[in-house]
Amino acid sequence: MTVPVKIRRLAHGVGLDLPAYTTSGAAGMDLLAAVECPVSIAPGQRVLIPTGFSIALPPGYEMQVRPRSGLALKHGIVVPNSPGTIDEDYRGEVGVIVLNAGDEIFTVTRGMRIAQAVLAPVVRAAWHEVEDLDETERGTGGFGSTGH
Repeated sequence: MTVPVKIRRLAHGVGLDLPAYTTSGAAGMDLLAAVECPVSIAPGQRVLIPTGFSIALPPGYEMQVRPRSGLALKHGIVVPNSPGTIDEDYRGEVGVIVLNAGDEIFTVTRGMRIAQAVLAPVVRAAWHEVEDLDETERGTGGFGSTGH
């Protein structure tokens, strides 16, 4: 299934490819860094990397920004708020918060595949306040309570 999404290329995104799926079975689209000059990220440092575009999502959808597994494994480059959410009513530039969780300086260059984006449907909650909840085998057991 495909969903039409309006995208606006910004001045500093000229010359870069739009987000794209690299294989026919890919769930995520690659997001490219629209930096004007290389950006060095020290271990432990967070940086907002521009993508050079803004979008208008259709009602009922969000865009999730996620790390690229290769960058995470090889360099410790992660998206700390993963998945980052782009809401349907946001019209600003899509940016990627990048954290260097690795041991060495990492340099982001123009056009580098820095993250991936997944278009996802949104289901909204309708709260129904009650006095009691049904009992389950787990009950109130929290983090680590299942032994796994």
